[in-house]
Amino acid sequence: MSPVALTLTDEDMADLAAYYAAQTARARPATTDPARVAAGRELAQVHHCASCHRPGFTGQQQVPRLAGQDLDYLLRLLRGFRARTASDLDGTMTMAAQPLRDDDVLSLVHYLASLGRE
Repeated sequence: MSPVALTLTDEDMADLAAYYAAQTARARPATTDPARVAAGRELAQVHHCASCHRPGFTGQQQVPRLAGQDLDYLLRLLRGFRARTASDLDGTMTMAAQPLRDDDVLSLVHYLASLGRE
């Protein structure tokens, strides 16, 4: 993305941001496990995930929307933060993912992928 972004003007970036902000979120098809959804809801509360991602996990500013995202995408990304093979702007997610066990990651992504379908 960086080579493409280098050619964008401030106006181009503002136009792109406005376009994407105007899009409506669509639920991604996923089969979630109700027991994992319940466990993930509890883990999200324990780890204060909504403090950055907002209640409802709709995101804000540079913090992405998580509600209803693709389960496989969330799983890959959260595992990447935990393994330190994925990066975020300030390292917040990398630090936040460190105490999570793989079972916790699975439960969290089932919960997040289920949002908007409950």
